[in-house]
Amino acid sequence: MKRDDLCHEVRERLKRLPPPFESHYGVVPLPPPEDGVLVSPVMMQMSNANSALGRIATLAEELADPWLISRILPRCEAISSSSIEGTNSTLDELLFIEETEDEDATDAAKQVRDYALALDDLVPRAHQERYTLFTVDLIKELHLLVVRCDTSYQDAPGEIRNRVVWIGGGRGDISYSTYNPTPPEDIAACLGESVDYMQNNGMQAMAQNLITRMAVAHAHFEAVHPFRDGNGRVGRLLLPLMMAADGQVPLYLSPYIAERKDAYYNALKMAQQKLEWHHLVGFLSEAITGTVDELFSTRSALQCLSTLWRKRRRFRKDSAAEKALYLLSHYPVLTIKRLSQLVDVSIPAATMAIEQLMDAGILEERTGYARNRVFVATEILQIVNRPFGNAPILPEK
Repeated sequence: MKRDDLCHEVRERLKRLPPPFESHYGVVPLPPPEDGVLVSPVMMQMSNANSALGRIATLAEELADPWLISRILPRCEAISSSSIEGTNSTLDELLFIEETEDEDATDAAKQVRDYALALDDLVPRAHQERYTLFTVDLIKELHLLVVRCDTSYQDAPGEIRNRVVWIGGGRGDISYSTYNPTPPEDIAACLGESVDYMQNNGMQAMAQNLITRMAVAHAHFEAVHPFRDGNGRVGRLLLPLMMAADGQVPLYLSPYIAERKDAYYNALKMAQQKLEWHHLVGFLSEAITGTVDELFSTRSALQCLSTLWRKRRRFRKDSAAEKALYLLSHYPVLTIKRLSQLVDVSIPAATMAIEQLMDAGILEERTGYARNRVFVATEILQIVNRPFGNAPILPEK
């Protein structure tokens, strides 16, 4: 870590690291600022993002849908956020292990599954508990959830690190690091400052808008780096939770971030090393606008696909097959048992519905087994799993 890369205020917060790294220094980050921060260079991006938040809030009111377009979107968030840190799985793999409860799945797939399930549980809690959700115990819980299936993780999941870590330095040598996070003895106090800020009880509630607070909280948490690994995933999990706690529709920004990792890391670096917050405020503003545009594109494509499906075959009104059409955007990979539970029909009735959907080319069987079969709406997956920013490709008929 080069001192010249740090602004004066950050250099004043350098602290010698414990042995065997005593020739190096870690940064004890300043508490998150509660007064106004400079955002004038990115006012246009913020204005666009606020307009996008208004658009998605209106859509959420119209749909009255707890998943807002698709249950798959938080799963795409889990996949993208994990991939940023080198934990790679696929949407097909994730949905398959969720549906089959396959405990022989890879560690990476289990980690991504746990990330998605954490969102399923915590986003409703954030809406209900608001800012009181944010505690040190929550941070530890998030970390436990995202790394508990990582057999290579060398510390206890959910426990604050007691050793020195550094960022960058591909040679595994602190001498080549780009940033040295908080020394172990200062983590508890600094993490407490992160949590206090996210609880929004200070002047930031009046002096800063939501996007600014998301940027400041994210940069500060990542600067503290309270765990040996998994900090990025925990930090990105906190973003939709902050939105939900603020009464906004939670957006899943990691697919956008994963496509622009260099810009993301540069914006983080400017916030942490220079205290120039507007870079990250601008980046998150653009992420919000881009994500909302992607949501509307996805919704439009799913509506068109639903229309195409109904042209392929007439389904009896209120039948299990007709009800399934509304569920497949949330459960594009499912079993007969799952469908019977979702539409509250018997196994034979769910089996008949599956057969009708297969005849219409809406579902296909994926396993080839005679029992424990898994069915996939491939056309749904092609829409929700497309690369970020790509236009959806719909079937011709």
